[in-house]
Amino acid sequence: MTVVGVTGVFSKEPVPPALAAASLWTPDPLAPPQLSASNLVRPAEMRADVVPEFRPAELPPVTLADNSLPSIAPPLITWSRTIASGETLDAVLADAGLAAPDRAEIALGLGAEYDLRRLRPGHSITLVSTTDGNPRRVELAVDDGVRIEVIFGEQLATRVVEPNSELVTFAGEAVIESSIFAALAEADIPARFAVDLAQMLGGTVDFRRELVGGETVRLLWREARDGTQRIGQPELAFAALDTGDFVYEIVWPNDGSGRATIYIDGEVLRVFAQPVEGARLSSVFGRRTHPVYGNVRMHTGVDFAAARGTPIQATAPGRVSFIGRRGGYGRVVEIAHGSDTVTRYAHLSAVPDDLAQGQRVMAGDLIGRVGATGTATGPNLHYEVLVDGRPTDPLSDERLAEAAEREADDTAALSRLDEARTLLAERLASEIAQTTTERL
Repeated sequence: MTVVGVTGVFSKEPVPPALAAASLWTPDPLAPPQLSASNLVRPAEMRADVVPEFRPAELPPVTLADNSLPSIAPPLITWSRTIASGETLDAVLADAGLAAPDRAEIALGLGAEYDLRRLRPGHSITLVSTTDGNPRRVELAVDDGVRIEVIFGEQLATRVVEPNSELVTFAGEAVIESSIFAALAEADIPARFAVDLAQMLGGTVDFRRELVGGETVRLLWREARDGTQRIGQPELAFAALDTGDFVYEIVWPNDGSGRATIYIDGEVLRVFAQPVEGARLSSVFGRRTHPVYGNVRMHTGVDFAAARGTPIQATAPGRVSFIGRRGGYGRVVEIAHGSDTVTRYAHLSAVPDDLAQGQRVMAGDLIGRVGATGTATGPNLHYEVLVDGRPTDPLSDERLAEAAEREADDTAALSRLDEARTLLAERLASEIAQTTTERL
């Protein structure tokens, strides 16, 4: 066997010098980091026999939230009603759904501050109760904005709430075309003042025949106000009726006496007192359907509707001729004015203890209080004027004017007239200026 050995040398190209140099490169050793002195934190020197104490960071105090549920007041229901004619407090409360024990408790509470016998149509009851019918508050609204409240709690509480009122003076002027009522209403003046004028001047001026149209009436009156709300009824302070032939003027006092002075052309004519101050004329003299019996019969006087207990005053000076009861008239006081004229005041609830038969009284003296004794549908004064025993129209009879005495000095009376005229002129000028400004 022949072995052939092949020996050869592979030829290589020479390595480029640059590549040979690159193959010999190694990186420079890394330099240790340089720490600045300000960033250097040296650990505290540790000792083997000291165990480090770890303290947790202080946390702000924690206020626990009140997770108790808020108390929820039970829902309340408000019920209100105006007392109608012939209704009692118990009937109204029963209509509100109250049980007899609650009604009795409310009546006792209200009665502690208010005479419930003085309740009349127009007063109102407001009841606030829970949905299950338990009363929480009862309010009785009576005259002049006064309210009596009964509040239910652990104990029954009663309080009287009176309005914070101020007395405001107003003035107005009206021209009569058809009637005084229509003229006052047209001029935005309380039409009820026509009753006062008819009562005061009824024996001097025949309003049905002498007023033909074109007459002027100017009035000054006072109102109790709580803000813009009127409280109670307005009261006349001064009135002037110019018929063209005569000027009739009336000055009412501000002392509660009820006496008013009547002037004709600036001279004192007489002094007159209304039987019930501020009352409403509810029935006039003449034939009418009787409110109780239902048949047509003669009404021998005039009726003034007013709250029970309202003071009644003598309309002219005289002597008490009778105190007592007269059938359907109920409790009566009669006053004789001379030999032929008598005034009768009927349906009274009370008579002053010191008033006696034969006693002399003056115009404006208290002789009784409004009631509903005898045959009456509600509290009122039945006022009659009898001449020789026969009834006559109290608003047109002249004998009372003849019987009336001058109870005030003419000088003082004329001074009051001048003051009233001045105040009326000032108020009218103010009202005109205010109306003009509002229109602009």
